[in-house]
Amino acid sequence: ARDLFYGLWTPDLFMKRVESNGDWSLFCPNECPGLADCWGDEFVKLYERYEREGKARKTIKAQTLWFAILEAQVETGNPYMLFKDACNGKSNQQNLGCIKSSNLCTEIVEYTSPEETAVCNLASIALSRFVVEEGAEDANKGTKLVGSLKAGQRRFDFKALERVTKRVAINLNKIIDVNFYPAETARRSNMRHRPIGIGVQGLADTFILLGLAFDGPEARQLNKDIFETIYYAALSASMEAAKKDGVYPSYHENGGCPVSKGMLQPDMWGVETSDRWDWKGLREAIKEHGVRNSLLLAPMPTASTSQILGNNECFEPYTSNLYSRRVLSGEFVVVNQHLLSDLVDLGLWNKDLKNELIAANGSVAGVSISD
Repeated sequence: ARDLFYGLWTPDLFMKRVESNGDWSLFCPNECPGLADCWGDEFVKLYERYEREGKARKTIKAQTLWFAILEAQVETGNPYMLFKDACNGKSNQQNLGCIKSSNLCTEIVEYTSPEETAVCNLASIALSRFVVEEGAEDANKGTKLVGSLKAGQRRFDFKALERVTKRVAINLNKIIDVNFYPAETARRSNMRHRPIGIGVQGLADTFILLGLAFDGPEARQLNKDIFETIYYAALSASMEAAKKDGVYPSYHENGGCPVSKGMLQPDMWGVETSDRWDWKGLREAIKEHGVRNSLLLAPMPTASTSQILGNNECFEPYTSNLYSRRVLSGEFVVVNQHLLSDLVDLGLWNKDLKNELIAANGSVAGVSISD
C-alpha cells in the first residue's frame, strides 16, 4: 500500500538492540497480546518473556531492520518515527493509560481507547510577526517585515508573544465547548481531557529577520526562549481557566496527572527554566487551582497555513531559496522572500541573477555578484 503514510511506534528496547547489534523478535499481536498496551519496564518484561517462550514468528538482526528503515526514509521520507517510552514518560496524560500512537503529522500524543477517540484542537502562532523595529513599544500592527539588512535594528517581542499565546489558549478552549462532534467517542474524549495544541510557523523567518544563522548559538537560545514563553503563557491561561471553570474532568483520575503532582514539562525533560517568567508563582497557582487542559503545545507542520501567511513552515529551516511546491490545484514556485528583498534593496536583483539562482536550485554559493 504505497499511498499510506506509515509510522513506527518505537520502544527504547529496540534502539538498545540496535546499539548492541542484538536480535529483534517479530511477534503476531494476536498470539502475543499486550505489547501495544504497555511501555517502559513493563513492556521489556513482557517482550522478553515472549522471546523466552519462543513465540517469535521471525528473528532478525536489529541493525538490519534499522538500516532498512533508514533507507526507506531517505528514499520516501517514510516511515515517521516516534519513541513510545519517551512519549508516554513525558505525557501529562500518562495517568489515563498507555498511549499507543500519534496522528499523521506526529505533533500530538494522546490517549485513546475503544470508548474514546482522541481529538486535536490546534492553532499556530506566526513567530515572524513578533520581530519588531528597535524602539517599538509593541509588536507591529499588521506590518510584515522582510529581509535581514536591518537586523541590527530589530528585537523579538516576548511580551506580545505571551499575550497572543494566552488569547490562543482561551480561544481553543471555547472551540472545545462549541464544536460539532461527528462521533460520541470524540466528544467524550475532548470534554474529559480538553487537550489543546499550540504550534508555531515562521521560526526560520524570525531568525532571518534578526540576522541569526539557523544553527547558531543565538538562534538556539532564542528558540528556547520562544518556546518557554509559549509554554508559560499557555499554562498561565489554562490555570486561569481552571480557576474559573475547574480542572479538566480526568485531572485527578488514577492518582492524578503529572501536573497535579507538580510535574511540568521542564521537570520531565530535566531542563532548567530561565528567570524571564515567574515560574515559582505559576507553580503555586497551579498547585491551588490546577489546569483546564491536559495538553498545551503541539508544534504542527503548518504546511497550508504558513503559505497563507507567507511564512516558512513550522520550526523548519528553508528547504531552499527557490523551489517548486506541488499541491492539488497545481504547481508554483516558492522564493525566499527575505533573500529577494535584500537583493532588491542592494540593487542586485536582475534577470541574469534570477536565472543563475534557478540553475543552481536556489543556492547562492556560486552566483556571480559584481562589486
